[in-house]
Amino acid sequence: MTPVEAGHALFEPFRLRHLRLRNRVVMAPMTREASSDGVPTKAMIDYYARRAAGGVGLIITEGTTVPHAAARNRSGVPVFHGDDSLAQWSDLVAAVHAEGAAIMPQLWHVGMDRKIGDPPDPMVPPAGPSGLDLHGSAMGRPMTRADIDDIVRAFASAARDAERTGFDGIELHGAHGYLIDQFLWSRTNRRTDEYGGDIVRRSRFAADLIRECRSAVSADFPIIFRLSQWKITDFSARLAESPAELEQIVSLLADAGVDAFHCSTRRYWLPEFPGSELTLAGWVRKITGLPTIGVGSVGLQNSEFTSTLLDGVGAEVDGVARVADHLSRGEFDLVCVGRALISDPSWVNKIAQGRSEELLPFDAGDLAKLY
Repeated sequence: MTPVEAGHALFEPFRLRHLRLRNRVVMAPMTREASSDGVPTKAMIDYYARRAAGGVGLIITEGTTVPHAAARNRSGVPVFHGDDSLAQWSDLVAAVHAEGAAIMPQLWHVGMDRKIGDPPDPMVPPAGPSGLDLHGSAMGRPMTRADIDDIVRAFASAARDAERTGFDGIELHGAHGYLIDQFLWSRTNRRTDEYGGDIVRRSRFAADLIRECRSAVSADFPIIFRLSQWKITDFSARLAESPAELEQIVSLLADAGVDAFHCSTRRYWLPEFPGSELTLAGWVRKITGLPTIGVGSVGLQNSEFTSTLLDGVGAEVDGVARVADHLSRGEFDLVCVGRALISDPSWVNKIAQGRSEELLPFDAGDLAKLY
């Protein structure tokens, strides 16, 4: 199979503000829990550098937590603060750049996905807009205005450190039911102040956070916002039931300073709303005019989300051709590849070089190791 037959649109360069990417393939953020109590390790540096050498244009790191005591809930999750951690991130950036790829950290706060007893301080309670977990059950107190201001500043501090450390931009994790998404979602945000109520007020926390990050970095430093309808506990959850509701959310975030949206779906090709073939990424691009990233089961043979994750199948080439079709018609601008890159670091180069018969299928067992 030739590179053109495999989907040449994947290999066109792309520019996001100052940043020129060598192709349209982004490595998706995937939690690996391989840090040493929050500090990135040499194995992590090699892991990311291997995918850069394998041909990806942009790497978005696994979620890395901002400087707030309740941001993290597992010791293997990396942090984005402190001299030791930032020094290792700097080395990681240099290793990825040496292989020709760009890299951004995904800045993260788990919110109510934390419980008493979790690291780094087992006595620190979780933080959430209304003290509700993802099922809507009370698990703590609502965040105060001071709590909100502290966390907004923590994200801005991490954004500033990302630019200082040499990263090419940042991604804010506003998806899957974590803190930013908990403010957006009506099930977890039942506040009655300016941060709760209708979707416009529920979007204020995200917009404030984006504006603070925007002011903390250079004007040309890209900010990507990751959003989703589905949550880690509820695949059927929805922030927006219609394009009009989606417009209310993403227009506010775009006005606050987002440069691109990373639209997380379980299957990137599925239409988002009845009456249109547009995907979530397609709708966000149409509404905002900003670049979007499509993601969800790219390059996997089995389109069923959970069985693909648990059983481990992948290395589909027809799916890559379908991605190229979406790119060619401008539905989205970049495509994120996740699990396929876990098992095959050279996935991109193999497709670019017409070596699809050498693609390695995703193996769920590979999630237990860092290669």
